[in-house]
Amino acid sequence: MTYSMTAFASSELKFENLILHCELRSVNHRYCDISLKIAERFRFIETDARRLVAQKLKRGKIECSLSYKKQLSTDEGLSVDMEAVQALLKSTDAIEKLMMAPQSFSALDILNYPNIQIEPSTDKQALKQSLSILISETLEGLINARAREGAELQQLISLRCHKMQACVEQAKVRLPLVLKKIRTKLIAQIEELVAAPDYERIEQELVIFAQKLDVDEEIDRLDTHINEVLAILERDEPIGRRLDFLMQEMNREANTLGSKSADKAMTAIAIELKVLIEQMREQVQNIE
Repeated sequence: MTYSMTAFASSELKFENLILHCELRSVNHRYCDISLKIAERFRFIETDARRLVAQKLKRGKIECSLSYKKQLSTDEGLSVDMEAVQALLKSTDAIEKLMMAPQSFSALDILNYPNIQIEPSTDKQALKQSLSILISETLEGLINARAREGAELQQLISLRCHKMQACVEQAKVRLPLVLKKIRTKLIAQIEELVAAPDYERIEQELVIFAQKLDVDEEIDRLDTHINEVLAILERDEPIGRRLDFLMQEMNREANTLGSKSADKAMTAIAIELKVLIEQMREQVQNIE
């Protein structure tokens, strides 16, 4: 199955009086680059979170975010460290005496100050288990999203491969006609210039000239590469790097085909092949 590297997923899970929230974003990247944005309260799970993501995703720039919201019942108040509040107000009062124009602040500002609210004790092991479940569920959603987009990319690449196969068939049919046309043209030009042309020598020169224009090997390699791309698309593993390498190889063969072309139709075929390869190359950049 083909997986895209571009996707997004999010999910929530209730734990005690908290709503745990996880977001996963991924974009294309040469390697697996994982960055974590975790609330300080969840810092202890950082290593496990990175391991869970790395087990499931092999390529891409992945951003994992873990946050939470508190749920308070109507009869439940906030636990406030009043000693910390008193220390904060005392320090603030001392600072304001030194200021030309003291700034007022509200009780809400004090509540938002670090370490003013007392966090209730939590079973870290249970919280760790809930966070692991949450990350795993979000990863499943991300992988499903990557699979959906990957299926679309696979279809687009397959379509272009079939178009390339049609171009290659056209080149196979056209090549003998091109060589015959060149042979007829050269003989006619030599007969105009030479009263008694040496046809044996002409045939020898034509053989050498035909070898220089021969693109049978390039056409055969293109055919092989196209079939390999179609086969790789069916593999159930990361395939992006293999496809990227094949795009380079096919582009090289198309360039050679174009440089050896001595016919407008063959040049047009080479250009069409390069356009199709470039389109596939852009899509391959997003495949895991």
